[in-house]
Amino acid sequence: MLARKSIIPEEFGLPGLASRMPRKPVFRDRVNKARFIAKNGSCNLAHKNIREQGRFLQDVFTTLVDLKWRFTLVIFTTTFVSSWLLFAMSWWLVAFAHGDLDPLRANGKHCVTDVQSFTSAFLFSIEVQVTIGFGGRMITEHCPTAITVLIMQNIVGLIINAVMLGCIFMKTAQSNRRAETLIFSRHAVIAVRNNCLCFMIRIGDLRKSMIIGATVRLQVVRKTTTPEGEVIPIHQIDVQTETVVASNSLFLLAPLIICHVIDKHSPLYDLSAMELQCSDLEVIVILEGVVETTGITTQARTSYVSEEIQWGHRFVPIVTEEEGVYSVDYSKFGNTVKVTTPRCSARELDEKPSILIQTLQKSELSHQNSLRKRNSMRRNNSMRKGAAAGGSRGLRRNNSGIASTKVQFYSPSDGGQSLNAVT
Repeated sequence: MLARKSIIPEEFGLPGLASRMPRKPVFRDRVNKARFIAKNGSCNLAHKNIREQGRFLQDVFTTLVDLKWRFTLVIFTTTFVSSWLLFAMSWWLVAFAHGDLDPLRANGKHCVTDVQSFTSAFLFSIEVQVTIGFGGRMITEHCPTAITVLIMQNIVGLIINAVMLGCIFMKTAQSNRRAETLIFSRHAVIAVRNNCLCFMIRIGDLRKSMIIGATVRLQVVRKTTTPEGEVIPIHQIDVQTETVVASNSLFLLAPLIICHVIDKHSPLYDLSAMELQCSDLEVIVILEGVVETTGITTQARTSYVSEEIQWGHRFVPIVTEEEGVYSVDYSKFGNTVKVTTPRCSARELDEKPSILIQTLQKSELSHQNSLRKRNSMRRNNSMRKGAAAGGSRGLRRNNSGIASTKVQFYSPSDGGQSLNAVT
């Protein structure tokens, strides 16, 4: 049985009308990708399939410093105990070869006195290398071999002490420990500053000891494809900052706002507020400098993905002057406030300057309206308070007038000549 045709033509039906309606551009949700630099500054990178592992042994000191503390302590203990055991075996062999273990053969001429077993040789090895010297065991001039072993153990002991103690010192004085007190704002902001669209972050130092020659570098990391079709998964693009142009280093005495002007040379030049939410870029911030107390170069790092960049926000001021001293309120370090900002890209602002002018005019008008509302609210509150105060004064005046009214009457005893007044 054939289906009956509809009376309404197909081009005027719901499917036909829906197909001809103009559609708004739909932005796909950004796929969550791994960060290149974590918020704490650690690199999110795993090295796999390294075939030439021997390269790490060629630089033993750096390898020991880079190891975790538990591995370093295990190696530290194992190295000393192994050296003690090795030279204990050497002392035992010297005593055995010279006949010190046999009282009849020694004839009072021992290489090392009171070494009669491996345990006593081990104790003597510890005394020699650690220079304890209890006084019960000692070498004599009757055995040149013992003198040679003593010299070798002293030299090896000094080398082990220098390497291991230096490794422990370097691990305790690593530069990344100083970077723990260099802080960055949780979010980055994009707003208009000096009539330009700017990308801004805030940095600070919690210690009073300063970072000498501090410099800040910004890089944008994103996945790009060259015109030849080559895919670069981690393409690093340097970003110029205002502070670097003005001077070579920062005076990081108080928290500073690092500003990057989004111009035609910026990798953020073509991004609007909507496109930023769907992009997969990551802005890396690197703060470098020399620690004033130790003279060691330190580096602090962090990064901002698109979800951590607030469009149309500005950092609130946190430095105030109190009783002749500048005070920094770190509880507001990452606080931002909304400001009127065009939602278009910096390229569109350069092509159409009227957008920025209109936005600034609207911002000025809204600011004036808010001021007028505040003034009117204050005026109304003051009028209400004045009316309430005036009503209370009038009521008091009326009550005082009623209370001061006098009533006069004649006293019958005086024959109506005298008057008594009652208030």
